[in-house]
Amino acid sequence: MIHAISLEVTAITILLIGYVTAVSARDLIRLLIALELMFNAVFLSVLPLTLISTELAVVGLGIIIISIFTSCSECLILACSIILQDRYAKSTSIDYITAGGERL
Repeated sequence: MIHAISLEVTAITILLIGYVTAVSARDLIRLLIALELMFNAVFLSVLPLTLISTELAVVGLGIIIISIFTSCSECLILACSIILQDRYAKSTSIDYITAGGERL
């Protein structure tokens, strides 16, 4: 039981670090790292389900598999957006990103 609690505390800590990094990110690469931290915190928070009982282990593994596919697709989309932003603006800074023709 103590291992499950320590995993949950670690997951919450990593999630908070990811949130703070995402809010303060000034370029797309840091934003990608922050989002990956948040997804990994989700993996860690589901992991104790596999330690408690066999019924919850099946549910936990299913959630982990869905989360892995979601994280991989999110990572590919963000990597493509970083490449396109670098080609378009010659920078990965988010200060120059435009939305709807207006500069943000």
